[in-house]
Amino acid sequence: MASKSSKARVNNARTKLDAARARDRRQAVRKRNVTIAVSLVGVFAIVIGVFLMVGRGSEPDGTAVAAGESQYVRADSHQLTTAADGKVSLVEFLDFECEACKAAFPLVEKLRTEYEGRVSFVVRYFPLPGHFNAERAARAVEAAAQQDKFEEMYQQMYRTQTQWGEQRTPADDYFRGLAQGLGLDMAAWEKAYDDPATLARVNKDVADGKALGVSGTPSFFLNGQALQIESEEQMKAAIDAALNS
Repeated sequence: MASKSSKARVNNARTKLDAARARDRRQAVRKRNVTIAVSLVGVFAIVIGVFLMVGRGSEPDGTAVAAGESQYVRADSHQLTTAADGKVSLVEFLDFECEACKAAFPLVEKLRTEYEGRVSFVVRYFPLPGHFNAERAARAVEAAAQQDKFEEMYQQMYRTQTQWGEQRTPADDYFRGLAQGLGLDMAAWEKAYDDPATLARVNKDVADGKALGVSGTPSFFLNGQALQIESEEQMKAAIDAALNS
């Protein structure tokens, strides 16, 4: 039968072993936490790096304003109608995949008719990042514009938006079909659609919009003043006031 002193030594050794094991577990946990923290810092740094690279890459070249231009209306901005005296201009930054822009489209068309010859209606591209096909749509319209079919393709985009919008698959083929339906030279349209210069043209509008504080669509500017419009009556009242000023 083991003596009391032997049992005490065994218990003491067991206590020390348990303490050593507990200490090892604590050290392992600390190392694991440090490793996780370092990994998270690394991931965070990578995400920030990617964000900065994407941000720099997606920003168009500068927004220098040439003589006779403004960030509201450039020399190459698309004008649906032009006022003879150039006194009043209504500029819209739009996204062809934006449902609110589609809802505003009939009003803009109506106002164009009512104020024809008295108000210049100007379209600027502003595809939003959250709309999968918005940039493609803008390139498709710009490619058509190079064959003098801007207005026709602009209208088709809104008239067919429910067919291609709010989807997570590329709408290239659908836009190609719209271009064919307008009787465009498809080889020229395809070349323009894929040309980096076309995307740069779209991004120039985006850069101007951002410089002017645009963050959503549609955004309207009447003679350089941002409009907060809730009804047709308000829009017409603002235009009439500008014409009569």
